[in-house]
Amino acid sequence: MKCPYCGFSESKVIDSRPTEDGNSIRRRRECLKCQKRFTTYEKLETISMIVVKQDNSRQPYDREKVIRGLIRACEKRPITYAQMEKIADEIESELYQMMTREITSTEIGEKVMNHLKELDEVAYVRFASVHKHFSDIYSFMTALQELLEEK
Repeated sequence: MKCPYCGFSESKVIDSRPTEDGNSIRRRRECLKCQKRFTTYEKLETISMIVVKQDNSRQPYDREKVIRGLIRACEKRPITYAQMEKIADEIESELYQMMTREITSTEIGEKVMNHLKELDEVAYVRFASVHKHFSDIYSFMTALQELLEEK
């Protein structure tokens, strides 16, 4: 690991502990040349997943797309960025536990909606309106009615 201050390639580990989510290790390091300290994170290398879009095109899974969708759905709602990241972490974990190399965008969208339904109904409806491609007000009202019946 190169020192971000002087570029020297040797450092020693001062402290090591798991992160809050338990998915990575946080290490405090000290450069052996300039003695400045910096933090690194060690994370398990995961298999790459391919997302199969509705038009059957394929592209690599991108966590940032999930985060962007959550940000749009949760705009002006009392939901923190940390909560959105937690949802993205949980969805990513669920996807990797499926042990498949390809996943449909529809499956990812359903997972996002399930998490949003528990967190915030307004954010859920916002996300669902885009994900389910409501064609008219009646299909939108049907989805709202289903949400009300679940309560």
